[in-house]
Amino acid sequence: MCKKILIVEDDEEINLLLTTILTNESFETTAAYSGTEALLRMESVIYDLILVDLMLPGMSGEEVIKEIREKSQVPIIVISAKTDVMHKVDLLKGGADDYITKPFDQAEVLARIEVQLRKVTPSNQIEQSEKHWRDLRIDIKKRSVYLGDQQMSLTNAEYDLLLLLISRPEYAFSKREIYEELWTGPYVGDDNTVSVHISNIRKKIARFTEEEYIQTVWGIGFMLV
Repeated sequence: MCKKILIVEDDEEINLLLTTILTNESFETTAAYSGTEALLRMESVIYDLILVDLMLPGMSGEEVIKEIREKSQVPIIVISAKTDVMHKVDLLKGGADDYITKPFDQAEVLARIEVQLRKVTPSNQIEQSEKHWRDLRIDIKKRSVYLGDQQMSLTNAEYDLLLLLISRPEYAFSKREIYEELWTGPYVGDDNTVSVHISNIRKKIARFTEEEYIQTVWGIGFMLV
């Protein structure tokens, strides 16, 4: 699965530049233009790394880092025009993993990101041992799925599909995305594999609740709602 990177930068041109640099290297990016927006996005998606500017509207980058560190050990790289050495030192001691000064070099940004991703260990991923969405809970270590207090019985394929959907709630995955993520071989447009597994998961969810969890997005695919 592609590494997910959250870009917290209020300058639209710089945000777009970073997005372009990273997507060209097959990273999956999300743009946030304020600290508040970044924290909201982190409530529904687990990111592998976060790039943070310091001079943000409203909540400062320093405050964002502090908030993130209270909940997660995700790698954080600061990208800022601030050059004061002691300020850099304070940030690195206060939770940032690295610091890049603007204007930045594309190759340096990519190299520093790769270093941080290599350093990630299982202890850094504690927050990923479970995934939650509404009353749905997935215990990744046990490969178990619960709806409320009830454990669901899923096949391996159904489990993997649901885990993919819960990794990005309210994101419309295309059938091609799902198929290529979970199965080998080329995707054929009229292949019914994904739809059959979605149908089976829906039936199993319906045993415990009448509420809808998987929505069909016509012309695209499916998403967790």
